[in-house]
Amino acid sequence: EDVFVIGEGLLKNIFKRTMHQELSTPWPRITYDEAMAKYGTDKPDIRFELFLRDLNDAVKGSDFSVFNTTLESDGSIIGLVVDHEFTRKENDELTEVAKIYRAKRLVVLKVVNTPDGLRIDGSAAKHLSTEIQMNIIRVLGAKEKSTIFIVADAFKVAHESMAYVRSELGKRLQLYDEKKFAFCWVYDFPSFEWNSENKHWDATHHIFTSPKLEHLEFLESDPGKVRALCYDMVLNGIELASGSIRINRRDVQERVMNVIGLTMEDAERKFGFLLEAFKYGAPPHGGFAIGLDRLVSLLRGTNDIREFIAFPKNKNAQNPMDGCPSPIEENALKDLGLKIEKK
Repeated sequence: EDVFVIGEGLLKNIFKRTMHQELSTPWPRITYDEAMAKYGTDKPDIRFELFLRDLNDAVKGSDFSVFNTTLESDGSIIGLVVDHEFTRKENDELTEVAKIYRAKRLVVLKVVNTPDGLRIDGSAAKHLSTEIQMNIIRVLGAKEKSTIFIVADAFKVAHESMAYVRSELGKRLQLYDEKKFAFCWVYDFPSFEWNSENKHWDATHHIFTSPKLEHLEFLESDPGKVRALCYDMVLNGIELASGSIRINRRDVQERVMNVIGLTMEDAERKFGFLLEAFKYGAPPHGGFAIGLDRLVSLLRGTNDIREFIAFPKNKNAQNPMDGCPSPIEENALKDLGLKIEKK
């Protein structure tokens, strides 16, 4: 809470001095779980209220193989509804947006009024019973002539792709004022995420982030339940600052390392100096850092930081000012103990 208050005060002062604008505080505090459920991302743009909805329960028992396969693999079926009718071309463009973020497909459905009440129309509708159609309409709060968008995929893919579909819809339908600055805090991030490819837990942030003290009991039994003492400052859907409270106890640090499969031998070899220092006591400590170039670019009404960073690079990753990257002299390579081999 102290970090939130300090951060809000800092930005309030910056906006007052540079933009002659008074920011209202406190900003919304949104948990990671709430952000993912409502916005599909941990960097929510809260300028407009177009929320995602979980449809897993609503579509159970359908004849649609896409939904059934997703449910069987513990994936997510995420939907959102817009009170707007789109052309075929617009739907195809939105489908491509979803595919950029690895979604296999974007299911597009229209809500129509029939003598028997509201129903769903679209290529997938024939696989959905009347009961399931009504479930979808009810959960999404859809109306006549609304358009429904659904992604069924792995949790991360479904949420991330729908987040960008939401963002694109907000932009196309002008659902927000582009000149508005809407801040929020996101907190209670997971400490660990399961690496399904390598079958082990990875640290979501870094291994020195402190778990919530009340979650220490889950470190060995259920790491997925552990939430971290870290937080992000988000502005208009962009992560502006990030920070955390650090671990200051050797026993907790060793347990966190053990979760990700780091043996004590490896821990001593890589971080022995830190573990040794903990023996002498370390106070609770933390903080956060703002991306200054990102902030300045947003204050100037653009999200392109190349105009504001000290040594900008062009699209070819070259620095126009000093010509980097440039060839390295042999003597310099020798001094560094490096050797370049061409394949």
